[in-house]
Amino acid sequence: MRARLRAWIEFLGDQFWLRPTLVVLGCIGLAQFAVWLETAHVAGHDASSPTANWGWAGGAEGARALLSAVASSTIGVAGTTFSITIAALTLASNQMGPRLLRNFVRDARNQIVLGIFLGTFAYALMVLRTVRTVEEEPFVPHLAVSGAVALALVCLGTLVWFVHHIATSINVETVVDAVHRDLCEAVQERTLDAAGLQRPPDTPQGSPVAAADGGYLQAIDTGSLAEWAQKAGVVLALRVRPGDYVPVGFPTAFLSAGVGGAGDAVARSLTFGRRPAALQDLEYSVRQLVEIAVRALSPSINDPMTAASVLDHLGDALCRIVPRHLPTGVIARDGRIVLLHPVTDYDGLCDAMFHMIRQNASGSVHVLARMLDVLARVAEVERLTDRLAVLRRHADLVISAARRDVNDPHDLADLVERHAKFVSVQTWNAAPTPEYIGDGTIPLRT
Repeated sequence: MRARLRAWIEFLGDQFWLRPTLVVLGCIGLAQFAVWLETAHVAGHDASSPTANWGWAGGAEGARALLSAVASSTIGVAGTTFSITIAALTLASNQMGPRLLRNFVRDARNQIVLGIFLGTFAYALMVLRTVRTVEEEPFVPHLAVSGAVALALVCLGTLVWFVHHIATSINVETVVDAVHRDLCEAVQERTLDAAGLQRPPDTPQGSPVAAADGGYLQAIDTGSLAEWAQKAGVVLALRVRPGDYVPVGFPTAFLSAGVGGAGDAVARSLTFGRRPAALQDLEYSVRQLVEIAVRALSPSINDPMTAASVLDHLGDALCRIVPRHLPTGVIARDGRIVLLHPVTDYDGLCDAMFHMIRQNASGSVHVLARMLDVLARVAEVERLTDRLAVLRRHADLVISAARRDVNDPHDLADLVERHAKFVSVQTWNAAPTPEYIGDGTIPLRT
């Protein structure tokens, strides 16, 4: 239930209308409160006295003209900001990939800007309906009209800030840095301080449990599944992980023995959606960064500098993983394994980071050289032999691609030299056990 609630909260974050709606409702409530202060004679204020005011000193006609101007201008500027946002999203989609649109849609600052303009429009309308002239029963909510002036000034400053924000947010380096921060947070949240339980060599292949729903798996409530498996006295082995697309009817799990209620228990613990989610998927931000790099390497854009920047950020993420342990996907209760579920291992994570970029480099010496440099830097701080072997495999793939696609002998010689440097670092740092010290830092060998 907790995992499903978190998935629902993340889904709400993808809704562009949510925060603007809340801001508009807040402004409507503020308008009603400001008018009520006038009619309730708060602090001895007499709303019927034309000389009494809380900032606005004009009459009914002036108040109506001012509120009408504020309402008409803010709704016009709101349309302009919406158009600017759509143009920015279109540019980002063409240059960095459509899946990056989620980052712009989820940007709370864009949503709040639109909410401020729409909220000011709603505020002005709500106050305007209460203004009455002499022919009716004279009433001018001086405090509320002053609030409209204040909100108009806020809109003016917001517009200037919004133009600056849009201009900087569509910069590719800004986008790469934002996705990199998401990746670093995911590494911190989804890795462990200590090694988990060893995964058994054999997994249950007994009674299958098919998926009643289909779509992208967004979250797994492993705690509830483990408790159910413990009570049922079985071992449950999931076959899917967050980020996988699951067809309807596909066997998502196997049980060590047939028991009743397995389908309902699995269905309650798996949350599906129409699109992948970053909630429990460690590779989600990796795929976003890789998409930026692959787009940059396309012939239409031809921007190897962006691809090199992505490789630098991916290397930083791998360095952050050095003192951490990746989950093994094994959950035990009372000393007995009850749940096995697929997880991202170091091999798969590196494959997701480097395979597509290397395959699309097409002989780009700059990108291949940067990839070898990044691998060498990670190998310089890594101490686990199995991880170093994974890095060595990717370095060998890079030099093989270079020998196949790079024609210039000088460029090829430079790449061979960088590969030799990686090999020397990897061989020197290879060790059967990690050599971490108490504060989590890594002693470098001299």
